[in-house]
Amino acid sequence: MTPGRPPKPRASQVPVALWVPAVLALALVVLPVVGLLTRVDAARLPALLLSPAALDALRLSVVTGLISTALALVLGAPLALVLARSRLRGLRVVRAFVLLPLVLPPVVGGLALLYLLGRTGPLGQLLDTVGLRLPYTTAAVVLAQTFVAMPFLVVGLEGALRTAGGRYERVAATLGAGPWLTFRRVTVPLLLPALGSSLVLTFARALGEFGATITFAGSLQGTTRTLPLAIYTTAQSDVDAAVAMSLLLVVVALLVIVVARPKAVEGQL
Repeated sequence: MTPGRPPKPRASQVPVALWVPAVLALALVVLPVVGLLTRVDAARLPALLLSPAALDALRLSVVTGLISTALALVLGAPLALVLARSRLRGLRVVRAFVLLPLVLPPVVGGLALLYLLGRTGPLGQLLDTVGLRLPYTTAAVVLAQTFVAMPFLVVGLEGALRTAGGRYERVAATLGAGPWLTFRRVTVPLLLPALGSSLVLTFARALGEFGATITFAGSLQGTTRTLPLAIYTTAQSDVDAAVAMSLLLVVVALLVIVVARPKAVEGQL
């Protein structure tokens, strides 16, 4: 070893005993996707992927997913800041409610939205008086996706804020910076590395949302039938088309993660 130089790390720091469960975990994720590939009808695949139903569903999924992710950012980032920095009583209970969509079956979330915003729900009746009906509309898709996906963004940003601590904000306050200036010049830069990965997870979750969407928004082609709903509906009559749409959703999700994730990681280095 050359004096003054740190020793080179070994090729692997992972204990040999952990490789077997790691490989099994990877197989549990990868092999089902391989199973889809074995069921593909290669001759019909291009026509199935370019069918109006598949393209409409893909377009609706991407558009509503982007809108839901933006809405989750506008609402979820301030909520994460409140959970991480506020000292109000009852924050533990508030945090439990924020995390609830992560553990609830999505269909329960869809029912909750339906009975709140439906025509017989307390808020739905108020909206109905002004001629606004949300269930079974594209707006309902956005709300359902935001409901199930926003906790991913809140958890990611709150964890980043807790890891960074509040010392930088306190230093800025001692230098005379007000709360809003501190937020813009100190807190936001602290959040940027975690923001990228959180937005990726939020969009990916919104893209694959099924249960809350079909319960609250229904499955109307061109209006509320996102790609997951189109897969479910098509599987009843044409398995090959459902498999093709499933692969399309897998490819889109992988592209989102592979393209966006490295940029999020670079921001943390």
